[in-house]
Formats: sequence, structure tokens, C-alpha cells
Amino acid sequence: MKIIKHKQVNQKPLVIWGNCCGGIVSKIISCSALFFVIAIPMCGQTEMTAEEIIQTMTETMNPKQSQGTMKMTIVTTSGEERTFEYETFSKDKGDKSLMKYLYPSRVKGQTILMLNDANDIWTFFPKTKRVRKLATHAKKQKLEGSDFSYEDMGASNEFIEEYNSVRLNDEKKEGRACYKLELTRKPESSAGYSRLVVWVDKEYLVPLMIDYYHDDDPELWEKQLILSEIQLIDGIYTPMKVVMYNKLDATHTSMEITDITYEVDLPDDLFTEMGMQK
Repeated sequence: MKIIKHKQVNQKPLVIWGNCCGGIVSKIISCSALFFVIAIPMCGQTEMTAEEIIQTMTETMNPKQSQGTMKMTIVTTSGEERTFEYETFSKDKGDKSLMKYLYPSRVKGQTILMLNDANDIWTFFPKTKRVRKLATHAKKQKLEGSDFSYEDMGASNEFIEEYNSVRLNDEKKEGRACYKLELTRKPESSAGYSRLVVWVDKEYLVPLMIDYYHDDDPELWEKQLILSEIQLIDGIYTPMKVVMYNKLDATHTSMEITDITYEVDLPDDLFTEMGMQK
């Protein structure tokens, strides 16, 4: 994996962005939240428990605030590509996130607001000037037909609150030494995946890969998230690209950060129904 030190905040990256996720993409993805941006600091520890690794990842992959622009490309089973571009805003370590579409024209101005770790979701449609609140179960639905669910894009603390974690035998991924963790959904949890397997770079504590297992079958491999092209921006290691592969549908969706800053002061009223319409 290439680690690039990139100190300028608003300059477009020189490499492609390579989301936490049940929520990685907040998580990556506020990975979403990428509004979903995943950012992990350097850590000198070599031996950590599963809980310590997950805790550190969760705290650091959800910066206090962020603002950026992203490109999402959906590749269908037939190979057809659909591309969306949007501006993202995140506050309170991913608890509040907002997406405003810039492209294509048919969705320009459409806005998605997610609060309380994506448990509350609203959409604004500029053509009708109406705001609609989605049902709670909508968090498991696909975002614009992509391979990311709303839950993937907006759940900031899901790894800690919704799953029990254990550390497995270390493995290498992409030529990097990694911690390997297994996360099993807690009995009382409503998270959309029964089990996750996560590979975390030992040196930088950057997640490199996450396997997601089906809601109803912990042995059914449903999706895989690959994170790459890590850049150091404002002291935060940020995956500039994530790709979600749907193993059941044979589709995949990439999300690329084209611009990102963590040095921003976002007003609270941006994350309201009125703020969605501005």
C-alpha cells in the first residue's frame, strides 16, 4: 500500500481514492459519509486487543468535522456504469452527515440527511421541494441502487455498539502486515450484517479490507470492502478510494474523494430540514 503525505487541505489528490462498513465508509466511509470519510492516525503499538483496535479505529475514522466532494461509480452486472457526484458534510464524529448531489442533472440538488448513526434519514427533492423521512428499516436499503446501504454510509459507532469483537491470527493483505478481527452481531442488535471480518494495517491502523456476511446467514459472504490510496491530510490518514464488491449480485461500487478538509466549522442548522433545502 502506498502512503502519501499530503498536507494541503483543498488541493485535489494526485491519486484516486482507494467505508464504516457497516458504517466504514462513516466509518468510510464518515467514510460518508464517507460524509463518509475514514481517517486513521499512526499508532506505535504492536500488540493490541480486538477491543482496543476497534475502539481506536472508531474514534479516529470519524473526525470531529469534515467537508468534501466525492464521486460514486456503480458498475452493474452488465458492465454498465452510472456515476454520481456529491458534496458531503459530517459533524459530531459522524453522528450527523449530509449529502448534496451535484451530478447528474436529474438528481442535482437532491439531499440526504442522516442523524443518530443513520437511524434517522431524510431526503429532500428540489423538483417537488418536499422533505421525506424514511422508515427505520430503510437504513438497510441501497443508496441510489449502489452496493452501499445507508447504514454503510452513516453508522459511526456501529462496530463498538452493535458487535462483539475477537482477534484472529494475523495475516498479510496487499503486502502489509495486518491484524485480523472477527465481529459478531450482538443478540439485541439490529445491524444489517450478522458477521464482519476486518483486516487492519498494523503500522497505521488503517482498515484495508472488510468482509460482510448476510443478515440471516453468518456463513453467506455478501460483500467485501477494499480501501486503498491512503493520503496524509491534516495529520489524518485518509483512504482516498473505497470499493464495495457485492458477491451475491456480481456488482461493485467505487467511491472516490476528490476534495476533503477537516479544518472546517459547520453550523448545526445545516443538519436540519431547513438546512437540507439551502
